[in-house]
Amino acid sequence: MAAANMKAIKRRIKSVESTMQITKAMELVSSSKLRKAKERAEQAVPFFNLLYQTMSEVASEAVGFHSVYTEPRETGAALLIIMAGDRGLAGGFNLNVFRLAEKRIAELEQDGREAVLMTVGKKASEYFSKRSYRILGTFDNIGENVTTYTALHMADHIVGLFQQGHLSMVEVFFTNMVSPLAQEARQMQVIPVPNLERNPGMQSLTKYEPSPEAVFDALIPQYISGILYCTIVDTYASEQAARRMAMENATDNAQEMIDELSLKYNRARQASITQELTEIVSGANAQG
Repeated sequence: MAAANMKAIKRRIKSVESTMQITKAMELVSSSKLRKAKERAEQAVPFFNLLYQTMSEVASEAVGFHSVYTEPRETGAALLIIMAGDRGLAGGFNLNVFRLAEKRIAELEQDGREAVLMTVGKKASEYFSKRSYRILGTFDNIGENVTTYTALHMADHIVGLFQQGHLSMVEVFFTNMVSPLAQEARQMQVIPVPNLERNPGMQSLTKYEPSPEAVFDALIPQYISGILYCTIVDTYASEQAARRMAMENATDNAQEMIDELSLKYNRARQASITQELTEIVSGANAQG
């Protein structure tokens, strides 16, 4: 009986050791990918900040500046761009942004507005395709190798829908990597363009032709592509950070389990040896 129990414990230890090797390898891979993704995210921020500053300067050039991209629109659906990971095993990483997006969808529906979706990441596509949501587009497996051209292609598609009157607003749901140990699901308004740092009547040596409004509208695809690129890269970096943490915790748990099983194995082995010695002594006493 003790021997059978020892064999079962030994098989369990080998199984956990195999799992620990996998989780440790995934932790190392995520750590490597995290460094590269973090560098890309940091490199993208200055470009977006400069673009946003330029748009603010253009909007400040004209008194009574007006653009369809800065004013609220009553007709058209609300487009929610939801970004998640392409793989699982990352703790609550994907679920957090899904909950935030579904909360926003409920708010829009309560106000009598239609919400349509665009998903980035395989997990977002799988999650929302199984529910009764209208999805305008899916972009899977682009996080690791996303380019500005991919983001601009997405932006052109969104601008086209807005110009045709199908959309009234655009929002992005992504995960911001606050630090390698903390990730936060966030919501960002894209259209109408929010919080422009306007200074009407500001004198500038730059002249915009045919008008500041026309130049501003022409910059919108670049502006949206900048947001998309930054948030996709940020989400990918957050995914790697979350997976690294999850795999590190799994590895630690596996090691604890191995330690506990090893203790049980040693106790069972000791009990087996004690039982054998008792049987030997009892046999010798019986013969004596």
